[in-house]
Amino acid sequence: MATKLTHHDEDLVENSEINVTPFIDVILVLLIVFMVAAPLATVDAPVDLPRSNAKAAPRADKPLFLSLKADLSLVLGNDPVSAEGLGSALDAATGGNREERLYLRADRKVPYGDVMEVMNRLREAGYSKVALVGLDGGR
Repeated sequence: MATKLTHHDEDLVENSEINVTPFIDVILVLLIVFMVAAPLATVDAPVDLPRSNAKAAPRADKPLFLSLKADLSLVLGNDPVSAEGLGSALDAATGGNREERLYLRADRKVPYGDVMEVMNRLREAGYSKVALVGLDGGR
């Protein structure tokens, strides 16, 4: 007793559609891998920024320099100023124009926290356009 397994009425029809399910699975796995690996790629490393190789930005006709010396004293232009009187001295020097760009120069030996303290004082006084000045050229 033998049976015939082929049925001519029920021939398989060719499917011409692409199955994208495996492709989507691979993309999702790659997404998860990159989401896990991206935070590990950032490195917190100490930096020493003594000089700048960047092309100098154009300055105003009469730039206003605020200098932070190694002894943490402040000098606005050529005049010494106290940290408490910084806001009023800036208002007098700029004529109350808080949109004027200030150029902050800090001695290399000044700790970063002290530079940020001066920048916070500038922000409290209403001066948010601050450019940091560095030496031109490489090491």
